[in-house]
Amino acid sequence: MTSSAAHTPVMLDEALTMLDVKPRGRYLDATVGLGGHAQAVLSASAPDGRLLGLDADPEAIDFAKQRLAPFASRVTLARCWLDDAAAAAADVQMTPLDGILCDLGVSSLQLDTPERGFSLRAEGPLDMRLGPQTGAPVTAREIVNEWSVDDLADLIFEYGEERRSRRIARGIVERRPIESTTQLAQTVVDTVGARPGARIHPATRVFQAIRLEVNRELERLAAFLSQVRGILRLGGRLVVIAFHSLEDRIVKGFLQEQSSGDAPAFRTLTRRVLRPSAEEIQRNPRARSARMRAAEAI
Repeated sequence: MTSSAAHTPVMLDEALTMLDVKPRGRYLDATVGLGGHAQAVLSASAPDGRLLGLDADPEAIDFAKQRLAPFASRVTLARCWLDDAAAAAADVQMTPLDGILCDLGVSSLQLDTPERGFSLRAEGPLDMRLGPQTGAPVTAREIVNEWSVDDLADLIFEYGEERRSRRIARGIVERRPIESTTQLAQTVVDTVGARPGARIHPATRVFQAIRLEVNRELERLAAFLSQVRGILRLGGRLVVIAFHSLEDRIVKGFLQEQSSGDAPAFRTLTRRVLRPSAEEIQRNPRARSARMRAAEAI
């Protein structure tokens, strides 16, 4: 296992607490990534808890398989997009589940592999597919080099929440063809400038917007959430870790809707969104933007 795989799972203690992990439980890690959360759930549910780990990225599945090898008899791993997770759990007869964990966003493996095209600081192709062998229909290169100014501007504004979206879109079109991540990042810097001391790179929101579109991440999240109550047992827990406001807005809206009315499906366990501690952020700066919400099926 490479150093990339030895990552630190975000908000691990909070996730275990909110999932209320117990022996004999059945758990779904819908975005298993490099297996950090899954490893902890399997340890906490010993000796007979079971876990199904899913991910769209075949490389992530391979790494998780190595990490979770000591739990081989209690873990099942499969390649699967988030919006197919409910069907996958039913297919392997894991339902009804005692807990579902969903850790959204890009993993350390993807960020630290320049060839995947997620990093704006390392030279790589414009790819950004979370599941390069599992049906993402377009790559970042096609969006950057083929979309119109208007379509690019709308995408960067809506999914990147970038107010300078039209100026950036015009800059991208003027620089075509753009073939690499660093070329795209430099195009954004040249178009809008770089503020000294800024917390994030000027192209961060542009990369976010393109990645969300390439993988249809927000649509898949909404579809996944609509399915989870059907595979959770009464009293089962749902825990979602989001990394930006668009994801969190979808999760928050879903839980508000599902925990109100005459026949609520969930009881919200997090009155306010949970965030990582200052100590965790110091240990793992990538945890900085994490936010967790949890609910119990009723």
